[in-house]
Amino acid sequence: MNTSGPGPEITELTVRECWRHLRSASVGRLAVISHAAPEIFPVNYLPDEGTVIFRTGPGTKLDAVLSGEPVVLEADGLNVYGTIAWSVVVKGVAQAVQPGEDAPAEAPSPWQEGAKDILVRITPSELTGRRFVIGPPTKWWPPVEPITPGQKE
Repeated sequence: MNTSGPGPEITELTVRECWRHLRSASVGRLAVISHAAPEIFPVNYLPDEGTVIFRTGPGTKLDAVLSGEPVVLEADGLNVYGTIAWSVVVKGVAQAVQPGEDAPAEAPSPWQEGAKDILVRITPSELTGRRFVIGPPTKWWPPVEPITPGQKE
């Protein structure tokens, strides 16, 4: 990235603004520690009364959640014009929603097929966010190998 010259002004978001932005998106990245190593997973999520919920099934993600170690969820987005970006970070502890607990009125639907029957709730210990104006493309480098429409992965 070209870092020469003054950058855009960064605005720290209030807690209220963080929640507003989290409600405007539905996909984030969940960071966990698994077997003493960091792992990151895309998740679709929903804010729910001061917490964030997502759906998962058996595997590395659930094992890490059940370990009781702290987790981090990061989500970001753009305004409708693509000129202002935002990023929100939710740090906290995640726990499986137990049967009989107050399940949320809505639950995110999984994108991937398979058993994703376990709801997980992240209770934030820290919620931070920032917003900034996106610089013109001439100020940052293009991808090293851009993907073109129709290109096979």
